[in-house]
Amino acid sequence: MSEPIGTPGDSERVDAVLTEDFVLAYPYRRSVGPVLGAFFTALTQGRILGVHTVRGAVIVPPVEYDPETGETCEELVEVGPGGVVISWTWQEAPEPRHPLDQPFAWALIRLDGADSDLLHVVEVAHAEQMHTGMQVRATFRAEPVGGIQDLRCFVPEGA
Repeated sequence: MSEPIGTPGDSERVDAVLTEDFVLAYPYRRSVGPVLGAFFTALTQGRILGVHTVRGAVIVPPVEYDPETGETCEELVEVGPGGVVISWTWQEAPEPRHPLDQPFAWALIRLDGADSDLLHVVEVAHAEQMHTGMQVRATFRAEPVGGIQDLRCFVPEGA
């Protein structure tokens, strides 16, 4: 047992604060499994996949289990690359972690053939060019990496 630092009545009491740098982290790697693995592989090929649920809906991005019934979803189906903007908001000052380095719109996009919305970005020069209901089309990275970044952004149809 160590000696206490200073004792009551000690004329030379020393108040010491002991410190230690410490980083609490939980590093991990996540495997994507067969459904998301197929989704990311398709993105490297310029395709977008969804999954049929047991009730017949198509969810994008695909999920392994139906969110309403919990049943396994296995039938992948190609959707898009076009879609419609369901809702959006403008990002005037992008941050380094954002997918584009100029102002852009975050949008919920209902891809052709899908029953759910995909959150992604729409590249337009000004917020005035965005509107709910606008038709957009997916664009893909020239050099795919096997992740969601391969779906670079959406652009207005005909742009």
